[in-house]
Formats: sequence, C-alpha cells, structure tokens
Amino acid sequence: MIRKAVIPAAGFGTRFLPATKSQPKEMLPIVDTPVIQYVVEEAVQAGIADLLMIIGKGKRSIEEHFDRSFHLESQLESKGKTEELEAMRRISELADIHFVWQKEMRGLGDAVYCARHHVADEPFAVLLGDTVIDSAKPAAGQLTELYEELQQPVILLEQVEPAKVSLYGVIDGEEIRPGVYRIRDFVEKPTPEKAPSNLVIAGRYLLTPDVFEHIEQTMPSGDGEIQLTEALKSLARSRPVYGLKLEGKRCDIGNKEGFIRTNIEFALKRDDTAENLRQFIKQLAEKI
Repeated sequence: MIRKAVIPAAGFGTRFLPATKSQPKEMLPIVDTPVIQYVVEEAVQAGIADLLMIIGKGKRSIEEHFDRSFHLESQLESKGKTEELEAMRRISELADIHFVWQKEMRGLGDAVYCARHHVADEPFAVLLGDTVIDSAKPAAGQLTELYEELQQPVILLEQVEPAKVSLYGVIDGEEIRPGVYRIRDFVEKPTPEKAPSNLVIAGRYLLTPDVFEHIEQTMPSGDGEIQLTEALKSLARSRPVYGLKLEGKRCDIGNKEGFIRTNIEFALKRDDTAENLRQFIKQLAEKI
C-alpha cells in the first residue's frame, strides 16, 4: 500500500507574473479553490494521507492555507456561516501535511531528493503541485493500482499533439497491453522530429526509493538544474519502469490561456456558477 506522497511546490511561477510576485502559483485559484488543494485532494482520494510538500521562498501562504485559522473560524461561527466554517476546518483536516524547504531552485530532481529522509525506504507518489488532473478515478489512484500489480515504478503518461512534445519529457517504450508501456528511455523536451513518441510525462509518478541514488548521481544541466527525467533514464536502465496512459484530462494551467480555460471548464461543472456563466458565454459569443 502506498502511504506517502511528495508534492513539489517550490518554483517561482514566472509565467504568471505579476500575480506570482507575492503569491505562489500553486495558490492561484481554479474558481475558488487553490490549485494545490486539488492536488492534495487527489492524493487523499487515492488513499494517501501522509504528504510532504517541497516549498521555497515566498511559499508561506501554502502552509497557512492548510493550517487552521482560528480567527477566521471565530468570525464565521459568530456570523452563523456554518457551511463556510465546515469547509475551512475540512481543509486543515484533509491529510497529515509536512513541509521541507528546497534551499536553492535546482530543478525537479533536486526537489524530489529533498524528500529522501521523509520517504525512507517506502515507495511513494510524486504529484506536481501546479498540475491539476480531471479524471473520474484519481490519477494517483490509477498509478497506485498498477504499482500494486507490478511492484515497479510507474509514470503517468499523456498523449499530446506531436508539435507539443518539445514542451515535455517524452518516453520511448513499448505498449505491453492497452494503456500500459514498458519504458526504455526518456527524452527531455525533444524536437518533434527527434521525439521517440508523443507520450509525455503528465506530472504524476509512482517511484521507488532507489530513485534517490539515481538523482544523487545525476549531473546538473547547463542551467544548474537537476532534471528528474535524467534520473529516470538511469533508473530505467537498472530496473523495469512502466508508463500508464492517463484516463482523464491533464488541465494545462502552466500558461495563461490554459489557466483561463481550466477555470471556465471547472466553473461550468458547478451548480452555483454553471448556468449564469453559460448564458454569459452565449452572449459573449454573439458579439465576437
């Protein structure tokens, strides 16, 4: 059984400046809920309740979001706002959340390496703190199921348009059954002409603790970052590594247009916003 998850959330979020000058990109809201809360809830729905967040400078608001706010709770209680009060308390009770600081921004591989003492000798999930996945079954749950069967590392994959592979880590592998791949190699951000496939890493991993040895041996790239993809390349040479094609949709919130689209899509699923927003979109479409 997978008990622990690591959530890297230390990046600067420069593509969302100036909004991220004073707040983490992981705290940007999808309607009224921070991105990182969706990530935490995904882990909890998959049965993982021991979470370690890797944070950096300027990320204190993430800690505060998952802590109790007694002053706010008192205000809500005094005003009889029972529903809001329960929602606020629920956030602080979602899981056992721990925090560790990534002292320098040295890439995703280094961020995951910061979790080695907390993880110890257990397999663990990695859920990127700025990636939301919309699926009927939690993406982390999809990975844990396959891990329980294979007892080997599993990487969540998404099929993208060939023109977009240069934005991601891409796998070279063989489909051994529908949706499951034996991975031979990883290629970080290849050109479409050199990409071995259009199956890319979708921001979710189920890893074994020996990955830390491979991260430790990974040389920094030209920009000084330690790439997790490079460590996974090494891991795949030492043991079987599998890929699982996502059943669902990875919401592209890494850019402004994708972030806006995701907000609209999620708002259209909510009873309190869907109808008015639908009417607004129809009116707006008539003017375009």
